[in-house]
Formats: sequence, structure tokens, C-alpha cells
Amino acid sequence: MKGADMSSTITATDSTEGPRLGPLPSAFLDVRDLRIHFPTDDGLVRAVDGISFTLERGRTLGIVGESGSGKSVTSLGILGLHHRGRARVSGEVWLDGEELISAPAERVRQLRGQRMAMIFQDPLTAMHPYFTVGAQIIEAYRVHHKVAKSVARKRAIDLLGRVGIPQPARRVDDYPHQFSGGMRQRAMIAMALVNNPELLIADEPTTALDVTVQAQILDLIRDLQEEFGSAVIMITHDLGVVAELADDILVMYGGKCVEEGTAQTIFRRPEHPYAWGLLGSMPRVDRSVRDRLIPIKGSPPSLINLPGGCAFHPRCPYQGRNGIPCRTEVPTLAEGSDHGVACHIPPSDRRRIFAEDIAPAL
Repeated sequence: MKGADMSSTITATDSTEGPRLGPLPSAFLDVRDLRIHFPTDDGLVRAVDGISFTLERGRTLGIVGESGSGKSVTSLGILGLHHRGRARVSGEVWLDGEELISAPAERVRQLRGQRMAMIFQDPLTAMHPYFTVGAQIIEAYRVHHKVAKSVARKRAIDLLGRVGIPQPARRVDDYPHQFSGGMRQRAMIAMALVNNPELLIADEPTTALDVTVQAQILDLIRDLQEEFGSAVIMITHDLGVVAELADDILVMYGGKCVEEGTAQTIFRRPEHPYAWGLLGSMPRVDRSVRDRLIPIKGSPPSLINLPGGCAFHPRCPYQGRNGIPCRTEVPTLAEGSDHGVACHIPPSDRRRIFAEDIAPAL
């Protein structure tokens, strides 16, 4: 996570912001103060508003939050998939020492698919319906490798087999609609892994899949990560998925990070009221089916008109206690901490509230 020792410096040039001088990143992926805003007729949508995190090879970061919190926008920003004329993207994204935000679009395209890849949420819409699954995997491979089509086809068949597609030599010529939901997701994983990327982003990879297939997909991602040594970002609203795979967790709300830490810390000692709400609304197999889930009151905020101060304060049952400035001041994460919490409630009070009020109900 944040707080690593970065003593060297490097200068990067951005055509819109001028030269930047910052510490040379020591992590494989280093995201610094990433902001992604979208101008609209109704106002400026602050979809991502100052996200920072690091990720090493072989580790998995889970990014969690409700729909509209900025999770998917963050992942697309890392991959450079936002239209540069429609989105205002600032900050820095360092991939193995190379800065991507200020890099030419052509250079980012070269890295995308080769060194970094994404498993999209809905493979039926992410894959082209007019081309066979094999043709799309072959194209993804040949874009980055000057090989004969027969060599690329062999590679596609091999990957389909490795992700669990039965009879891959035959199914390679099928169209996406001829695959079941689970098989399409496996085919999407094969396409993402065809070039052995060092960074793999999975955006809600188990959405709309039954629980048995979900478990198979998660096991597959874990096994392939161990084989390829990839760094993985898991984007999800499902804390069960995060508990299964993640080493570290970043909790997003209103386009910002409100809590970050190791998976063990977030599940056992969360300190942000929003994280308490997420855990309280998660189904548990060790409880009676008669036990009701505890929903988070209210709705996620508009990213055009965010509340003043802490964006979560209109839904927080603890806001304003003892005169803390929840409504007027934006809280910041503790720098250099292995467990960062963006909350005005004093740490000692947060721990007491969790121990007395929250933990017994979880």
C-alpha cells in the first residue's frame, strides 16, 4: 500500500500541465492522485477525485464500493480507455516505472493488451458478436506478436483449454452467443491473458453468474495469477469476492478512497462508517436465514453535486458527534499508514464504536 520508501526522483512531461518532478516509483503499479472528471450540460461529474494506491506483482487489490462510486472509471483510467477529448484526466499512473497519463496515446495502446489487460463486466457486449471467439483472441495476440495466423490460432486454442473451455479446438470457431455465461467469461479471461500481461484488471468478473460458476471463475483467476505472477485489481461490490481473492482492499465512496488496508484489517478492524455499512449488508452463511441484513440508509451521492465536507455524512449515523466538522471539511487519509481512514471521528472513538456497536452485529 502507500507509504513505501521512494527516495529517487524522475521528471515527466505533460503537454497540458508542464514538467512534473516526483519520486521514482518503487511499486510495479503506482497510482497518484488520479482524477477523472467529465464535463456535462448539468455540471462537472467528478467520477474519480484523487485516488492513490500502489500494487506489487503477484498481489491482488480489491476495489469495493456501491455502483457509481468510481470503481470502473478508475480501472478504465489506468488502461487509458477514456476519450481524451471527453474526460479530464490528471494525476499520475506509473506502470513499472513508465508514466501513462502523460504518455502518447499510441504508447498506451502498445502497453494495453500486452503488459496490462482487462476482464470486462459483460463479455457478451465486450466481445464482438460478428466474429468468432477464436478470431478475436487471435487478433489480440497478433497485434503484439508478428506471427503467422496458424501460430496465433494454436495459442488461442491452448489458452481456451487452460481456462477450462471443453473441446477448445472445436469451440475456438464458435461465436460468443454460442457460449454460456460462464464460458463467455472464461473466453474473455483467455483473451485478456493471451499476451501474458503483468497487470490484470477484473471488472465485476462474476456478475450475473450463478454461485458455482462464480467460484470456478475466482479459482481460475487465482490459479492463473500464480502461474503468470500478474498483479491483479479486482473491481467489485461483492465483499465475498474480495474476501476470496484480495490481499489489500481500497474502499471507494463518492469518487474518493475512504478506507484502505490489508484484507485482514478491513474485514476484522474496519474503521470507516461506510465500511461498517458494507460489512453489515453482506449475507453470511453462518447466520440464520431469519436474521435481517442491515442496509445503509439513503442513496449514493450525485457525483455532480457532492455534499459538502465528508461525502458520506448525510448517510452516516455518527456524523457531527462532539462537534466534528463532517459537513464542512473533507477528511483525508493518513499518509504513510498501512491502514488509511478518511474520517473525522477520532481513531480511539472509531475503535470503541466498532467494538461496542458494530462488531457484535456483524
